[in-house]
Amino acid sequence: MGALDAKVALVTGAASGIGRATAERFAAEGARVCVVDVDEERGHAAAASVDGLFVPADVGDPVAVDAAFLACERELGGPDIAHLNAGTALRVADPLDIDDDAYHRVMRVNVDGVVYGARAATRAMQRQGGGAIVATASIAGIVPFAPDPVYDLTKHAVVGFIRSIAATLATRGITANAVCPGMTDTPLVGDDLRELFDVAGFPLIPPSEIADAVIGIVTGGGTGECWVCQPGRPPEAYRFHDVPGPRTEGAQGRVPPLSGGRQRRPST
Repeated sequence: MGALDAKVALVTGAASGIGRATAERFAAEGARVCVVDVDEERGHAAAASVDGLFVPADVGDPVAVDAAFLACERELGGPDIAHLNAGTALRVADPLDIDDDAYHRVMRVNVDGVVYGARAATRAMQRQGGGAIVATASIAGIVPFAPDPVYDLTKHAVVGFIRSIAATLATRGITANAVCPGMTDTPLVGDDLRELFDVAGFPLIPPSEIADAVIGIVTGGGTGECWVCQPGRPPEAYRFHDVPGPRTEGAQGRVPPLSGGRQRRPST
């Protein structure tokens, strides 16, 4: 018996890297998997490897995202899990060198794709009484990342969005969490950076380890959390510090949590 027997999972950006590893892990745990990607050749191959369904879609297109979720519902059943993983990078450090078209492309995939995916997942999951949403953010969603500030911007947006929708979705039985990997051995890293990391003796995380973390998030029952993954360490929920509040008579001096606090629901 797998942890996800009889569940349906949809994974964006599932043709390679973390997305493919997670799709494979979902399938190994008994889930039926819908693979979503713009790369049709590798997407079909990934779907075949998990005996799943492939749906080609650009995650930056809301119509295409809605259609992908509807295709999943029609062919496999309503999704119990949505891993919003599709992402890209700009790899430009100097803001003076940022090209407008390239900037909008990264925002479209990394931010719009998560917003449209979360909206479509919520529509589908509330029809069946609940589910679990996991978005791939990054360590760069928590700390500065000077080599690619636009990428860093998008991942901060994902972290903020996921943490902010968690309380609302909890009332519908849906969890919303982010996985925040450190440097992971995916096509996004590129051969040049991979070589630099190798020379420096800095380990890259295998995508399979991030997939393991996603399984833990999905089955753990928590919501509004950001799980940090670093080489040689178990995944850990990041502890965000309180923000100083107004200094007024009778005030406690801290801003109250606007999310309604940490929510939990039974494991998916």
